[in-house]
Parts: sequence; C-alpha cells; structure tokens
Amino acid sequence: MTGDISLLIVDDHPVVRDGLRGMFASAPGFTVLGEASDGVEAVERAAALDPDVILMDLRMPGGGGVDAIRELTRRAARAKVLVLTTYDTDSDTLPAIEAGATGYLLKDAPRDELFTAVRAAAEGRTVLSPAVASRLVSAVRSPRAPANEPLSAREREVLTLVARGTSNREIARELFISEATVKTHLTHLYAKLGVNDRAAAVATAYQRGILG
Repeated sequence: MTGDISLLIVDDHPVVRDGLRGMFASAPGFTVLGEASDGVEAVERAAALDPDVILMDLRMPGGGGVDAIRELTRRAARAKVLVLTTYDTDSDTLPAIEAGATGYLLKDAPRDELFTAVRAAAEGRTVLSPAVASRLVSAVRSPRAPANEPLSAREREVLTLVARGTSNREIARELFISEATVKTHLTHLYAKLGVNDRAAAVATAYQRGILG
C-alpha cells in the first residue's frame, strides 16, 4: 500500500478510543479518520469515511461488533475489520471471523504488534496470533462435520505460511509455485478442515494441533 493507512476506531469506552487514537496519531503511516461507540454507528461511519481498517470491539451496548461486521460484509465494505477485545475467551471471536473479520487481537497487545496487525489487515492478510488461536478451542465450531483426511505436506507448508500472515503471492514465491497452485492448495485444505476462509483455517489448525 502507498500512503497512510486510514482507521476507524470502534469502542464503547471513550478512554480506550482516546488511547488508540493517540497511539496511532503518534506513529508514522497511520491516519485516524473517526470513531464510533457501537456497532450501528460503526456501520454508518464506515460508509461515510471509507477507512482502510476498522478496529472493532465486540461487546458494546447499542450494537455489538459481530452484527456490525456481518452488515459491513453484506454491504461489501472495502474496509478490513480487525477485532480488538479484552476477552481472550470471548465466544464471539469465531462468529466475528466467520462474519468477515480479518483477524483478532487482545487490547493488551504491544504497540508494535498492533501496528503490524493493522498493516497486515490493510493488505488483506489474516491476523490471528498463535496465543489467541490456542484459546479459541471452545469457540471453534465448524458448520459441517470436519473431514478426517490429513493435510498433505505441501498443504501444511501453505497453512504454516498463511498463519504467519503471508499473502498468496509471497507463498507462491517462497514455495516456487504459481499463485493458482497456492489457491488450489487452499481450496483443498479448507475442505479438509471444514472451513471457508484463511482465519478460520488457522484457528481450526491450532485447535486440532496441526499448527503450534
């Protein structure tokens, strides 16, 4: 990406919003376009401001994050949604990712980790740290029965790179294969894991002990 990454901060606590705004305002490469205090306002502000990334809290009076993410996805919003919550056992985490969130971080994440996550999200890369994924075991619920067919060695390689936030183009370069082949491997491993996207694949792989 060229230019600053534009942000919309969504949280029901003014102190949290102020802290995040100050953090990103003091760092080069970011511009905070606005704030919202609940999910309903977040959808409205996203439509008006068209940010690159939305930092989304999950549990907010007046409109939760999952419903907002679902609505943003329905509207085909350009913004990538990065969930930022206090609760590492939040049962909304997987529904949020399934609704269309690019990833999930805790609010106590170090500054540099948060900055890196926002940059990755802006590029459309999955943001789901191993520490968080390992806590999602109880929340991982595949909509269909998972297949027992094991992943191939190449599919494991692709999945490991996905877990690191590597793009399809970068995976192709690292493994010396075409992007089309990378997409084929992703399609096959999604089917084997019983998931529909990169974030859910990573979470499920940690839950089953395939990664980590």
